[in-house]
Amino acid sequence: MIKVGVVGGTGYTGVELLRLLARHPQVQLAAITSRGDAGTRVDAMFPSLRGWVDLAFVTPQQAHLEGCDLVFFATPNGIAMQQARELVDAGVRVIDLAADFRIRDVIEWQKWYGMEHAAPELVAEAVYGLPEVNRERIRGARVLANPGCYPTAVQLGFLPLVESGLVDLGNLVADAKSGVSGAGRKAEVHTLFAEAGDSFKAYGVPGHRHLPEIRQGLANVAGGAVGLTFVPHLVPMIRGIHATLYARLNKDVDLQALYEARYRDEPFVDVMPASSHPETRSVRASNVCRIAVHRPQGGEVAVVLSVIDNLVKGAAGQAVQNMNIMFGYDEKAGLDIVPVSP
Repeated sequence: MIKVGVVGGTGYTGVELLRLLARHPQVQLAAITSRGDAGTRVDAMFPSLRGWVDLAFVTPQQAHLEGCDLVFFATPNGIAMQQARELVDAGVRVIDLAADFRIRDVIEWQKWYGMEHAAPELVAEAVYGLPEVNRERIRGARVLANPGCYPTAVQLGFLPLVESGLVDLGNLVADAKSGVSGAGRKAEVHTLFAEAGDSFKAYGVPGHRHLPEIRQGLANVAGGAVGLTFVPHLVPMIRGIHATLYARLNKDVDLQALYEARYRDEPFVDVMPASSHPETRSVRASNVCRIAVHRPQGGEVAVVLSVIDNLVKGAAGQAVQNMNIMFGYDEKAGLDIVPVSP
């Protein structure tokens, strides 16, 4: 059993992480930090955790995180990089659910995130935590960069095509939609019910922070640069991401067989039967990515449909999956959850 600390347990990914860790057979929750809510019982803020988490939020100074085996950062961008060095030096392994360690080019990261990086030396050693690609490297990671939600859905959807060299890598298109929980728990006008309900819009078309992360991941697999157009959208639902992906084929291929073979041994990727159309509600509250692949009218364009729960496979669930790999546990431990429907 390992002692685990959670920094920033008051947001949507934080409470989702606590929900999963609370039932994990190999985890002892040692501390959950919050500067603004220190002293408040966790189950007072989140009654869903009554009977599961018997702790109060504490300040980072009270948490004694150096005594943990692993610390999760469920915090905004720019927080983990301030504290990770001290923890790593104390022998604590770190999983950051934000973007501090995802992009290997620090200058590129600073351009997209608008701040100076506080621990560039840790970026060089951090492992990008997409298990379906980096499982072996994840096992030995001291600092793990948990992928973003859009990047998870898009990369898993494109991977078999990019790995096999079957598509034009200069003209990939990702049209992705997310529920409002992807914007976090903070109060903002654009996520108010009266603003987001009964509406549907694109955003970040000139450039979204997840774009360099997706390009980096696909380029690593392709062995060279890729051309990607990525357009995110906000839809009036709470959870879920649906990515519709387009790629022009340069060879004839049985797409269904390709995807089934690539993901046959992956516990959290479900390749659906031919002609399927996966729905976001089919993965709600689970760590599963469901994928369907199409070739409309037998033409030259492959269309891939990829759905995840942005708070689970797109954040907290993938972080727990990575923890399981890092500590040699069953990869499915704590994650064997049937999706919630309706």
